[in-house]
Amino acid sequence: MIKKTHLFYVVIIAAFASCVPARLLDESKAKQKECETELASIKKSSQECESRLAEIKEQMVKNEKENVGLKRDTSIIGSNYRNLTSKYDKLNQLNEQLMDRLNKLLSGSEKDNSKLSGDLQMTQEQLLKKQDELKALEAKLLLQKLDLEALSAELKKREARVNELEEILKKKDQAANDLKKKLSDALLGFENKGLTITQKNGKVYVSMDESLLFASGKTNVEARGVEALKNVAKVLENNVDINVLVEGHTDDVPMKGAGEIKDNWDLSVIRATSVTKIMLSSAKIDSQRITAAGRGEFFPLDNAKTPEARKKNRRTEIILTPKLDELLKVLGNN
Repeated sequence: MIKKTHLFYVVIIAAFASCVPARLLDESKAKQKECETELASIKKSSQECESRLAEIKEQMVKNEKENVGLKRDTSIIGSNYRNLTSKYDKLNQLNEQLMDRLNKLLSGSEKDNSKLSGDLQMTQEQLLKKQDELKALEAKLLLQKLDLEALSAELKKREARVNELEEILKKKDQAANDLKKKLSDALLGFENKGLTITQKNGKVYVSMDESLLFASGKTNVEARGVEALKNVAKVLENNVDINVLVEGHTDDVPMKGAGEIKDNWDLSVIRATSVTKIMLSSAKIDSQRITAAGRGEFFPLDNAKTPEARKKNRRTEIILTPKLDELLKVLGNN
């Protein structure tokens, strides 16, 4: 909350601002509108990235289900193949028995020729019928074998793709672990003194209390906070495959500001921008990697209405995400 001494300066600034020529005021509003438009675009891009990541995870779940289905189908076809092979062997055995019987009939005596002739004709008909059944069974068996080979090949292909995706996600998690360690080493003197570093969902969160970065209601970063941000910037300079999201957060106490800062939304956005500019000016970081956003009071860590909870909610978070280009490329090729 703004102290009474600060209110006095705000009134002086507001009085001075009223003296600014109309042209400068219009230019300032135009620049503000341009910044808001750019912020909206950045938010949209961030949301699209989050949506794409969700789609990737959903695709992996789907692949796993398909993989289980292919394994089940392979087991069924294998069982059918063994059954058909057994039937094939039995038909072969029966064929041999019929041929043996036919040979015996042909070698019989003259007096049995009439009976043998009838038996021979019946045997030949049975033999032809069984031979037709055997050929049909052979053709079916061949098709089942081809299907089994095709399914096995598809199963191996899907398993290879799943393994590749898992390996990429493993590398992404390892990159997040390595980044967290580097940040912890660089910010050793700040941790538990208004700064915490956590890792979840493949991302690294550097959270800084308001007391470390800003005076109450102000947007200029304090000297101690500048030192911490420079250390973060040096780590990001040496890790180019990391996307950065800077989020400003406030408590739920309404801010009755004047001039540029009118409410908590304005305060959170300008603070995020201030943090971003310090990091960009402290190291060689591609500006396209960084997004600055203001969350206002709407993403609290603690919903209680106590001074302690509100102090916890007044923070700036630097969210670091390893790029997913390699994973997206694999999904695109499949």
